[in-house]
This record gives sequence, structure tokens and C-alpha cells, in this order.
Amino acid sequence: MSKHIEKLKKQLVEVAEVVNSFQSESVQVRIIDRLLDVMIESDRVDTDGAELFLKKGRRIRSDDENFGIPGRKKPGATKILNQLLSTDFFDISRSISSIATYCKDQFDSDFKTSELSGILLKLANENKLRRERSNENNRFEYIKA
Repeated sequence: MSKHIEKLKKQLVEVAEVVNSFQSESVQVRIIDRLLDVMIESDRVDTDGAELFLKKGRRIRSDDENFGIPGRKKPGATKILNQLLSTDFFDISRSISSIATYCKDQFDSDFKTSELSGILLKLANENKLRRERSNENNRFEYIKA
């Protein structure tokens, strides 16, 4: 725990001049709040099953749903699809329904195919995915570009 506190102190000293340059105390508080949120997120990735601390000093377990942080939601469809792009998931053609099923099984996120279709189209337009019609069922399938 003392390593985390020392790391936090060092990081706060580094940003203190920038934060203090704002005249409004409420703006300063919001900046620090956002910085702490980012630090908690990065620590969550670094610590598997280790304890994290909320702003009020309560301990949480990082393996709790939503990491025990009130107001935190599961990742959205865009975030999950971008994560899948960085893996080998789209190395083979995938239908929208198979993508939705995979998201439900692997991420416990129950997306409708209509939620995914617009994001997949955007990824295809950005040349991150190729969109091809299946000869079997005349529906679109997506594969890495």
C-alpha cells in the first residue's frame, strides 16, 4: 500500500503546477477527480485481484462487478468491438448475430444486433473491417480488412 501512496504523491507533485494554474477551485477538484479515475482504471489493469481504494478510502476488490465503483457501467458496444479488433476474433468472417452471442458469452453484455450494426458499419467505413454479403443467407459478415 505504501508503494501506491508514494506513487500517488509523486504524480500529484508533477501535476500540481498545472492544476494550481486554474483559478477556480471547483475546476481544480474536477481535474484531480478525473486524474484519480484514470489512475484507478490503470491500476485495475495492473493488479489482478488486488485491492483498490476508492476516493473515500473504502477498499474494493478489482474482481467485483464494475470494479465496485458506483456509477460505473459495463463497457459499451464500441469499446468491446474495438477490443475485439485488436485480437484475432475478426480473422474469420463473423455475422452480427455471432458477434452479439460472443459479446454475451465473453463480456456478459447483451447487445441487440441493431446496436452493433451501426458500429460495425462505421468500422467498415474506416477500413478496419471488411463488410461482405454471405452467399448462404444474404446477410453481412465482417472480417478484418
